Amino acid sequence: MSTPGTAGAGGAGGAGGLSGPALREFTVELDFPLDDFQVAACRAVEDGRGVLVAAPTGAGKTVVGEFAVHLALRTGRKAFYTTPIKALSNQKYADLVRRHGVERVGLLTGDASINGEAPVVVMTTEVLRNMMYAGSSTLAGLGWVVMDEVHYLADRFRGAVWEEVIIHLPPDVSVVSLSATVSNAEEFGAWLDEVRGDTAVIVSEHRPVPLWQHMMVGQTLFDLFVEETGGQRRSPDEASRRQLSVNPDLVHAIRGTEGRGAWDTHWSTDGRGRSRGRRNGSGSGRGDDWGGRGRRGSDQRGPRSGDPGRGFSRGGRPGGGATRAEVIDRLDREGLLPAITFIFSRAGCEAAVGQLLATGMRLVTDAEGAANRRLVEERVRGLAEEDLAVLGYWDFVEGISRGFAAHHAGMLPTFREIVEELFVQGRVRAVFATETLALGINMPARTVVLEKLVKFNGESHVDVTPAEYTQLTGRAGRRGIDIEGHAVVLWNRGLDPESVAGLASTRTYPLRSSFRPTYNMAVNLVRQFGRESAREILETSFAQFQADRAVVGFVRTVRRNEEALAGYAESMTCHLGDFSEYAAMRNEIRTIEKEGAKARSASLRAAAAVSLENLKIGDVIRIPSGRHSGLAVVVLPNRGGGRGDAPSPAVVTEDHHLRRLTLHDVPAPVEPLGTIRVPKHFNAKNPKARRDLAATLRAALPHDPPRRHRIVEDDAGDVRIDELRRRLRAHPCHQCPEREDHARWAERWWRLRRETEGLQRKIEGRTNSVAKTFDRICELLIDMGYLAEGGERVTEHGERLRQLYTEKDLLAAECLREGAWRSLDAPSLAAVVSMLIHEPRREDAGLAPRWPNDDVREAHDRMLAIWSDIEDAEGALALPTTGAPDPGIAWAVHRWASGRALEEVLRGTELAAGDFVRRCKQVIDLLGQLTDAGDRDLQRVARKASDAVLRGVVAADRLD
Repeated sequence: MSTPGTAGAGGAGGAGGLSGPALREFTVELDFPLDDFQVAACRAVEDGRGVLVAAPTGAGKTVVGEFAVHLALRTGRKAFYTTPIKALSNQKYADLVRRHGVERVGLLTGDASINGEAPVVVMTTEVLRNMMYAGSSTLAGLGWVVMDEVHYLADRFRGAVWEEVIIHLPPDVSVVSLSATVSNAEEFGAWLDEVRGDTAVIVSEHRPVPLWQHMMVGQTLFDLFVEETGGQRRSPDEASRRQLSVNPDLVHAIRGTEGRGAWDTHWSTDGRGRSRGRRNGSGSGRGDDWGGRGRRGSDQRGPRSGDPGRGFSRGGRPGGGATRAEVIDRLDREGLLPAITFIFSRAGCEAAVGQLLATGMRLVTDAEGAANRRLVEERVRGLAEEDLAVLGYWDFVEGISRGFAAHHAGMLPTFREIVEELFVQGRVRAVFATETLALGINMPARTVVLEKLVKFNGESHVDVTPAEYTQLTGRAGRRGIDIEGHAVVLWNRGLDPESVAGLASTRTYPLRSSFRPTYNMAVNLVRQFGRESAREILETSFAQFQADRAVVGFVRTVRRNEEALAGYAESMTCHLGDFSEYAAMRNEIRTIEKEGAKARSASLRAAAAVSLENLKIGDVIRIPSGRHSGLAVVVLPNRGGGRGDAPSPAVVTEDHHLRRLTLHDVPAPVEPLGTIRVPKHFNAKNPKARRDLAATLRAALPHDPPRRHRIVEDDAGDVRIDELRRRLRAHPCHQCPEREDHARWAERWWRLRRETEGLQRKIEGRTNSVAKTFDRICELLIDMGYLAEGGERVTEHGERLRQLYTEKDLLAAECLREGAWRSLDAPSLAAVVSMLIHEPRREDAGLAPRWPNDDVREAHDRMLAIWSDIEDAEGALALPTTGAPDPGIAWAVHRWASGRALEEVLRGTELAAGDFVRRCKQVIDLLGQLTDAGDRDLQRVARKASDAVLRGVVAADRLD
């Protein structure tokens, strides 16, 4: 393996010229010169080597993948271009068709098959994985595989697929891996070198379009960093961090805002562009000069007349913050559109569009708006008229016609595709998006805005990490269009500019493997290679590679610790007696006291758990603290999960929110304050029903202070502590005048010993960890009859399991085996299959489902019993447990498969249209797998169910 290091950004001439006829031929077709890192990577590909290219978003990594495609066509071999998502596959397919022609390029995704035997095929990574396990003839003649966005292998749910492909591809296939900038590219490259052979690692940290970091206080934009080098300002990616500091005028502005509630000062800059300012005169934001650097590129719009840069104005957010409309207006005035504003909330994205509509904002000309509207109308022509209102069509098309739109996973995929297409063309100039936009298709902007630096990760609100910040802001700056890109963080109370500077300047985001064996993977590997060879193959995974490297470091640390322990033992030697014995008694006293405190805390939590478990529907309680503190009424009791989970009843709070209570909300026992009547058919997902119940709750119970729960102290352990203290006083070392000095060395010894024992446990756990998990999986599959005795052969049931690519693969296989779905009709089968793919939001988990019929309910009960047996078997072997089947969308899927209108299907639910379509696509995908794995009767019903689901908005979708 070679590691060229950080490549520069110069043209091809700086790389020593182009070497090789294929590369020279390829560059002739380009309308731009290649950067040094691109030349270095293409040379490696032409030399027949594998290559890992790690570079920032927008740096042009895909050129290397396109060169591999060029080589394949030039040499008569095949190239597969893999992507993590179907949207990116569709986009790349369109790009390659424009370049090479429709007859030479194919597309294979979960629901699209176009020219699959073409010499160049774009596909999702899972499709290639499935091809390899099936021994597809399409693999014949394969010369190159491009793995775009290869850093997806860190994805907790899908990352294992990337490692499976890299490990199992034939050795004569060259792998071109394209990754975002990661801090351990050399480590990843070393693993590729080990499993794939000679691999060049090309790392470039240079952004072709410099990125300027800013904060907006009120409506005033400030540079985040200041630097003085010969009187010139530079962006952070061009200067070392040692030369950068947080803009003092930004800090001054924030202090002024916090002190007065608004920053209403006019700002300007001096002739050199350096910030300067006075409290009551001119300030130091970018002011009028700020837009001078932003108005670049082919879609220059120029500044509007009017406000020259005044700060906060009426109508802004509390604390001096600008409204969303004001932010976009300010960016438009400064020529900094198109912009993507990241809002970590779907509702927030939709609300932003509504706010801009309410102000009458227009970001495109009337002619452009009319053209946008015509395109939308053309693309939705196949949708039923009655579905449009449910889909939020009217606000969507009005926003598009004015040049702005939302983009999030809850939208209809067709709508998202329209937004992406128009934004890339410059016909939509402001997009409000969730973070999912940062992880996929090529959609660069001139400016990226972050409203907040805190997001909800599904369990709690957490800070944005440096890696996420870099990924989000990496879309700012369009190569070949913009001279500079801009990242703008909106200031709000409590946000420290130093913390923003830390996010913007941190360059450490390592790639971590998420690989672990699955049941489907195990039977496929055993069938193809045999158990022992499969075990050896899994030991070559990146996960094991990283674990082994960590073990080397742990062993080195243990050796150092052992030497230090010997030194500490010598330092605590006492001439009066055995001080290690004396120290052991002191340590035992501390341990007993800590364990006693933990036991009291555990007892309190156990009592709280019992109190939650005893709650009944209608019980009114008081949540003691937190965002949802106050009165709440129980609408669904919960007896705890099947995996030792604590009880988690669902309540409606007095402000009509639905919430799952946990021990975090109620750390001490809770007692009902009274009861109210909950309607028999109460639907917790219906907002109006929640509001009515909350009103009843507020009227029924006064806001009396909660009674304090008395905690009974536990005296266990006191007798042992008294005994140890008597022995301490009687020990010879107790009288030593240097006792406390010896004790300090003894405390260090005990602390280091605990640390060393922890490292030794880690070493034992990480050594061959992937293979050990595989062994336990094989043991379970042998016990359940999916592998023959000894695990060297796949049984008939195992042949079914190996065709089921779903997170709940073993549960699906067991349901087939037990005939749990044998009597179902097509809509009912679709509803039941949805239970295998639906992952509810935390607050929805466990809510009483609506059953479309008794057949579906009975099938669910059988599935639940099968799942319980699987979970018990997994627990006995210390394996990760399979998730339970969830019927949360079974009712909606059944009605859709029965031909009901979309409005009727989604009525009374909080299910977004985009989420519903995506789940329907997943149901269709799994139904297709059942046609391969099931018996003849089930295959027939599965085909009918698939046809029934694939209609209307689901069939109209072109992405997911």
